[in-house]
Amino acid sequence: MPILEVKNIETVYYDRLYVLKGVSLEINQGEIRVVLGPNGAGKTTLAKSISGLIKDQPRKGDIIFEGRSIARKEAEKISSMGLVLVPEDRGVFPELTVEENLKLSGWTKKDTWVFDLFPNLYQKLQEISNHLSGGEQQMLAIARAIIKKPKLLILDEPSLGLSPKLTNELFKTLKRLNEELKTTMLIVEQNARVSVEICHYGYVMENGKMVFEGKADDLKDNELIKELYLGGSVKKTEKGWKLYKTRRRW
Repeated sequence: MPILEVKNIETVYYDRLYVLKGVSLEINQGEIRVVLGPNGAGKTTLAKSISGLIKDQPRKGDIIFEGRSIARKEAEKISSMGLVLVPEDRGVFPELTVEENLKLSGWTKKDTWVFDLFPNLYQKLQEISNHLSGGEQQMLAIARAIIKKPKLLILDEPSLGLSPKLTNELFKTLKRLNEELKTTMLIVEQNARVSVEICHYGYVMENGKMVFEGKADDLKDNELIKELYLGGSVKKTEKGWKLYKTRRRW
């Protein structure tokens, strides 16, 4: 049985703006699944709807976590069940040190395993979090989340604002987290290249709907997905090479 089942949910803002329009997905224990899509697709709304951060939403459908409905439950109750979100804004306390941020999540000095995954944090325990780089802040946010040993970790745009080098390092760490600690993850992300490399299964979301889904190899081999996420395709004409914008066919 899947650890998480999202069943045909609809999330509405201001009683009239439908952001999610019948979205469904599921995640099995031990998997990394990714939801890809452009800005405005509804990815963050999906993450917040699952995590209980949008009051009284989703309006329709259901969300089942470990066999129990969590739709429209309070975020604190959902988190206490073992479903933890790392939000797009990272959610660290900028005025506190790295160590203080970790302690707020229950970290003790016995939890040295965290620094096996994030060695840079150990060197900066006494540094104010606001002075960290974007990549280090993201690592701190994830470290705070995994200290709780979540049953399901949801990451909202983890590569946002990071350089390609830091993005690659971060996703390698997420893969280690899955392989070594068996952490189940749902990642909502625009960066298709790095996401597809570490996921077991993925979805493509546009305009509040799932338009494609499949195993990682299915995503890699789909020409439409490759072209859309590369920003277009280059084709040779009688006048030379020309950049074409790919039309969506779903």
